[in-house]
Amino acid sequence: MTPTSLMTAASTSCTAAWVPASKAAAEVELVFDPFIVLGNMADRTESVIEVDGRRIDLRNRPLAALLAWLLPGGGHFYQRRHAKGTLYLICILTLWIVGFSIGGIHVVYASRHAGDHRWHYYLQIGAGAVALPALVQTRRINQYTSPRTGVTSDDYEPLWGGFMAPPHRPVSEEKTDQVSAWYARHGAGYEMGTWYTMIAGLLNILVIYDAYAGPLGIPISGRKRKDEDDTPAAADRAAKTSTQAKT
Repeated sequence: MTPTSLMTAASTSCTAAWVPASKAAAEVELVFDPFIVLGNMADRTESVIEVDGRRIDLRNRPLAALLAWLLPGGGHFYQRRHAKGTLYLICILTLWIVGFSIGGIHVVYASRHAGDHRWHYYLQIGAGAVALPALVQTRRINQYTSPRTGVTSDDYEPLWGGFMAPPHRPVSEEKTDQVSAWYARHGAGYEMGTWYTMIAGLLNILVIYDAYAGPLGIPISGRKRKDEDDTPAAADRAAKTSTQAKT
């Protein structure tokens, strides 16, 4: 065998060994492709249900629930349940906007600082992406607040004109602070606006559940299912009724 033929054979063997390796690497990459994993979630989850004689395809349930949280009704639009999606979108966002209109731009903010633990936000964030600016504002004010003294620096300026920004710290019930000023400016509207936005978040949690689980799996029109009388339980009931009638 000549040196040239030896080099050719070696090159061919290297190429043959390299090609399967590249294919194997590609297969490994495909396994961890997020789009394929997301699609497999729908395959592993029962997506088609029957309610009142109608078949409803919930598609990818986890994705529908995520979309329903990001935007009220978004999961239902994804599932092609457009009537419900439109209803939820209008009702929940209207409630959210009314809360801001009567209570001001600070009815929603996030804070776990001493003296100002805003627990209301845990419910308000149920409304989805509309509540996320509060987290950005909280991160910003934390950068200007001393962890030792708990006092916000005079250099702090909130983003977006103070929209969903927490109050300057410290916050105390015994002293006048920004929260007191918000109450004084809006009166009972500040409290009402806070509750409106909390209710909007709670309602959207129900919407998220509906997007994931679908509507009630029982007939709502009073009609019997076609196979209801063919079940063993129905046959037993019929036999007992017949026996009682004879006696």
